[in-house]
Amino acid sequence: MGRGFILGVVVTVVLAIAASYLALISGRIPTNADAKPGALELWAAGTARHATIRRNAPKEPDPVPLTDANLIAGIRLYGEHCALCHGTAKGETSPSTVGEGLYPRAPQLATDGVEDDPPGVSYWKIKHGIRLTGMPSWRYTLNDRQIWTLALFLKHMDHLPPAAQHAWAQVKS
Repeated sequence: MGRGFILGVVVTVVLAIAASYLALISGRIPTNADAKPGALELWAAGTARHATIRRNAPKEPDPVPLTDANLIAGIRLYGEHCALCHGTAKGETSPSTVGEGLYPRAPQLATDGVEDDPPGVSYWKIKHGIRLTGMPSWRYTLNDRQIWTLALFLKHMDHLPPAAQHAWAQVKS
């Protein structure tokens, strides 16, 4: 009886792998950016992303001091590198045509916000990007201080002092 059970498990696994392979090579699994991904793809990508960030994101506090000048520097970096996809202070009404064409759509940070993320998580996402989302790695474009400065702004973007709020309102996508 044990031998039959094991054979059944092996046959089931082989058939599942064969069916998956046939689905892949037949073109039945969409890879186009404007197709909605399946539940399994969403689960796998989300689970892997969350586990990777939990394991690898820096745990220490943001080394960039919370000052108006640093917030404004972060806002300027955001305007230069992030607003194109993630929008401006206007939120959902502000993505560019590039941001609109991404799938999954880039979060509009003034609306969707990441203020509740630890700074190390934002730092990690900016530095390394997120595979299969359109979020690039900025590690070769921005230095660590610039990335931490962006993370500082993102952490505090919902409670900016007046000078920084004014600079944020001026960003265009």
